Amino acid sequence: MDALLYFAPIAGICALLFAFYLIRRITAMDAGNARMQEIAAAIHAGAMAFLGRQYKTLVIFILIIVVIISVVGLLTTGADSLKPATALAFAIGAACSILAGNIGMRIATKANVRTANAAYQSGLNKALTCAFSGGAVMGMSVVGLGLLGLGIVVLFSNDSSIINGFSFGASSVALFGRVGGGIYTKAADVGADLVGKVEAGIPEDDPRNPATIADNVGDNVGDVAGMGSDLFESYVGSVIAAIALGASLQIPNGVIAPMLIAAVGILASIIGTFFVNVKEGGNPQKSLNRGQIISTVLAIIGILIVCLTVLDEGYVVGDKSYTALGVFASACAGLLVGFVIGNVTEYYTSADYSPVKRIAKSCETGTATNIISGVATGMLSTAIPIILVAIGILIAYACAGLYGIAMAAVGMLATTGMVVAVDAYGPISDNAGGIAEMSELPHEVREITDKLDSVGNTTAAIGKGFAIGSAALTALALFTAYTQAVGISDINILDPVVVVGLFIGGMLPFLFCAMTMNSVGRAAQSMIEEVRRQFREVTGLLEGKAKPDYARCVDISCQAALREMVPPSVMAVVVPLFIGLCPGLGPECLGGVLCGTLVTGFLLAIFLANSGGAWDNAKKYIEEGHHGGKGSEPHAAAVNGDTVGDPFKDTSGPSLNILIKLMTIIALVFAPLF
Repeated sequence: MDALLYFAPIAGICALLFAFYLIRRITAMDAGNARMQEIAAAIHAGAMAFLGRQYKTLVIFILIIVVIISVVGLLTTGADSLKPATALAFAIGAACSILAGNIGMRIATKANVRTANAAYQSGLNKALTCAFSGGAVMGMSVVGLGLLGLGIVVLFSNDSSIINGFSFGASSVALFGRVGGGIYTKAADVGADLVGKVEAGIPEDDPRNPATIADNVGDNVGDVAGMGSDLFESYVGSVIAAIALGASLQIPNGVIAPMLIAAVGILASIIGTFFVNVKEGGNPQKSLNRGQIISTVLAIIGILIVCLTVLDEGYVVGDKSYTALGVFASACAGLLVGFVIGNVTEYYTSADYSPVKRIAKSCETGTATNIISGVATGMLSTAIPIILVAIGILIAYACAGLYGIAMAAVGMLATTGMVVAVDAYGPISDNAGGIAEMSELPHEVREITDKLDSVGNTTAAIGKGFAIGSAALTALALFTAYTQAVGISDINILDPVVVVGLFIGGMLPFLFCAMTMNSVGRAAQSMIEEVRRQFREVTGLLEGKAKPDYARCVDISCQAALREMVPPSVMAVVVPLFIGLCPGLGPECLGGVLCGTLVTGFLLAIFLANSGGAWDNAKKYIEEGHHGGKGSEPHAAAVNGDTVGDPFKDTSGPSLNILIKLMTIIALVFAPLF
């Protein structure tokens, strides 16, 4: 059975080879005329410059953590010690996450202009193929590097305390990437919207708008690299939690099974990509849905084969016996819960359904009613996902115990390659529309890119819903592994120390969101002032006779994001260490903190992501000609609501996914000290 462990890194290599094939196919496509290439080059340069500067900051943080883990490991001995090799696993996890983000964003910023040109030269299907291929490179890089890196670590060490370090590295990079990318993109977006659309009355992607290049750069650093690092962390975190529980519960082949499920999920995702195509005049959403459904069905078949082959003997925990079919049911429960949460998210955020249409209708009476309606929709949208996750947990536990909960998270994330591909397709399409607008291509081209972008908004919202649901299950699985590591059989909520932990944990997501939203506000204020200055001082800019200083706006977003991302990210690392090591608090109190953070963080993340997505699509619904259309008072109210929702859905909400996982994995890594 141990020989099957090699199947995981081999599957990771297959994903990377497929990504390389897609890269070759994308780069062979025509990049369009000189003007299109000039704009694309500016977006690419801005995105890579930000990523490079962000990674320089990250390297310092990574080196500090490596030194801390190594020194503590060398100074402590016995059971209550960290192993120095954990530092190496941490560095490998961080490096794999950084590399995945770099590859994905590098290709996304090359696919955008080729998507625009494909729409110009060939039509809808060619444009969809290019945009989706660009997203698939990100998806395959995430799962390929995730499983390859994790497989190598597991092959060299079967000690779960060392393997946990890999997830810690991935989580650290993800939080910095999500927070930094979210601040960058929303500072630019707010400046482009409020000054460009509302005050100057020009389109968001108008070449006269100084913030438009920064806005397009932000789509990549936030929604491509940011989302990729988020799901990279969930992906490896879920597998590692299952490995840890499989080892601690002494389940036969319990360490091998989650890695094999992840491997068959990669193969299912690769096959699913070949079914994403659309006829001219067709619906891209149906094409993307077809690819996801086929991937899901193939993954279910693969999971069944793995369970019956690897876990055929079943296992006993305490006085309860579990079977391979029970583990299969648990994994399928997680996979189906993730799929349904995505569809629920689509209902609350797509303009095809009543919640968004009600928000658009509320814009007729002004900004205040629009915001009230959006907040209510976001709050309402928390109910069904919570119930679904609760049902999934109950089914998983009934079928396979604590190990079943971890395997539910693995099942949910089995098709991560396809999920990331569909999600990253959105910002590539959005960029393509911006390039078409700034290059002054025929209106028919913008109609095609807008059709792709409209679907991209829905897929992005679905991706966020999936990321939130997977974060909750992954964090719960990691929390279960933490309780096993520190020897906590139950948490007594009548214990004052635990109650203190619950209150502190429940507060942390709100504090974290406040910090990140204030960061967006400060960065956006600088951007707004700069855009206003250029409109005021650059002679002939609004008349189209002068060129704006795009680079200055890119630099403002970059500096603000790098400056503002550090405090909330450091807080997420320091708090669990402080609670766990503080005399009088300790592991029970930390358990309460993790529970409180998980519950409020999950709810708050759903609320923020869905309300923000609903405001965004309500604005687009009005821009399509409803309730007065562009330039009307309802449109101005919708733009204001969308601006409020921007940090909700693209900064604070998505970052909470990582917060709840990062705090739990830190608790798990440092459990021997607690």
